[in-house]
Amino acid sequence: MTEQQPYSTVRHYPDFELRHYPEHVLAEVEVGGSFEQAGNAAFNALFRYISGDNQGQQEIPMTAPVLRSGAGAEKIAMTAPVWQRSRSGAAPDTADAHVVAFVLPSSVTAATAPVPSDPAVRIRVEPPALAAVLRYRGRWTRRSYAKHREQLEEAVRAAGLVPVAAARFARFDPPFTPAFLRRNEVVLPVSGPGAGAGPAPR
Repeated sequence: MTEQQPYSTVRHYPDFELRHYPEHVLAEVEVGGSFEQAGNAAFNALFRYISGDNQGQQEIPMTAPVLRSGAGAEKIAMTAPVWQRSRSGAAPDTADAHVVAFVLPSSVTAATAPVPSDPAVRIRVEPPALAAVLRYRGRWTRRSYAKHREQLEEAVRAAGLVPVAAARFARFDPPFTPAFLRRNEVVLPVSGPGAGAGPAPR
């Protein structure tokens, strides 16, 4: 089973969930093209990296799934979700250049992440963040993402929260998953009064 990116639920709102994401490490690639094409265009380079196309020499301890070593390079387990954002900081549905990222397992740090063999792959640390998250199902299209992003932004403003960065698109399932079963999320970093109030983290 694919490891899920950890987070704490801070508060449930009627139309979205407020989460705290701890610091995590990303392997990311910048690609051009449409919203729909970006994920596929970046996938091969990122998958090669986590499959051993790197200069790592050490074992990375994990719980599940287990990393395997081979041919002098490290094999890293894939973690969900796959992130997509625009290069410019605009919403992904309005951009022609995208950054697509795999979230590396929680046991991997910037210091222990293997160095990519492909210079197109970058390793980056994402700092802790508070984010409003709207989950939805369906196809990975610009139109669907834009509709749900606008819905989330409206709900966030109504709740008295303030977006502090552009929204990101997160997908959790492989391409062969039927669209009506796919888990997709719009993730919008926020701040604002009362943002830390609500139920205890899950």
